[in-house]
Amino acid sequence: MLPERAKPAQNHAWLRRWQHRIHTSVQRRTLHLPDATRGLLWAAAAGLMFTALNVLMRLLSLQIDPFQTQFLRYVFGLLVLLPMVWANGLAAYRPQQVGGQFLRGALHTVALCLWFLALPHISLADTTAISFTTPLFIMLGAYIFFREPMRWERWLATLLGFVGVLIVVGPKLAASSGGNGIYHLTMLASAPLFAASFLVTKALTRYENTGTILLWQAITVSLFSLPLALPNWQAPTALEWLIFLACGALGSASHYCLTRSLLSADISATQSAKFLELVWAAIMGWLVFSDVPALNTIAGGLLISVATVWVARREARQPALPTKQP
Repeated sequence: MLPERAKPAQNHAWLRRWQHRIHTSVQRRTLHLPDATRGLLWAAAAGLMFTALNVLMRLLSLQIDPFQTQFLRYVFGLLVLLPMVWANGLAAYRPQQVGGQFLRGALHTVALCLWFLALPHISLADTTAISFTTPLFIMLGAYIFFREPMRWERWLATLLGFVGVLIVVGPKLAASSGGNGIYHLTMLASAPLFAASFLVTKALTRYENTGTILLWQAITVSLFSLPLALPNWQAPTALEWLIFLACGALGSASHYCLTRSLLSADISATQSAKFLELVWAAIMGWLVFSDVPALNTIAGGLLISVATVWVARREARQPALPTKQP
């Protein structure tokens, strides 16, 4: 029996060394940065990958039932995490707050249901811009539940970012008094639910490591989404299976970056980086869907970018908080 157990142990050691090298490399390159700046960088990376994920999700939801798309996206997110679980052992991902994990999964699932219902009917730029209301709910919740300090720089950066969003999406919302208006409102209704999910995530970081939170999000959302996916199930094509695999990798990587941003800094300090997603959405929408950004999109994007860079420089001058490790 001993020779048979040696090979898996060697594989575990190889995976652990690979994870350690990546973690050490990232830590070494960012160690000199203040916590707030590091949190903003993690949040910006998460936003870039979330936008790429949205592109793929919109392509899939035009062909497959939205609830099936939602379910398979998280199932594949779970599959890409299995090597990590295999390397470290299932015991390493046993949650200390099981109820919190399922609460977070339930909130995220309801928000995703609204989001996926509206996704095929709204452009990528509109989807991204409407999602920018989420930081407002997050900042309010962080102040109420976590008593996080709300420095004027954070409020101003968020206000400027929201003005930039209104510049981009305002005319389109005003013109959508027809049938599509309900989809904009449906997308908007998902924002406070996503905010609640992120606030629960922030609370869970006090007890759980990044990998545990990531794994249990994939498990709980998959479980909650399965009953919704079954009634209109259709067999995906080979290309669609590959796209779902890419979505699983992007989704897990983006949620990892998001969770690391919450570990690095106050949740309210990182929300302004979310506004950069509009820039990513404009670029990817042009590349994938041939959507040429309008002047109001460019103007709003510039305002959002300026606000994000400005608050990052201001936060870097604040006294550093003790570094939290995952």
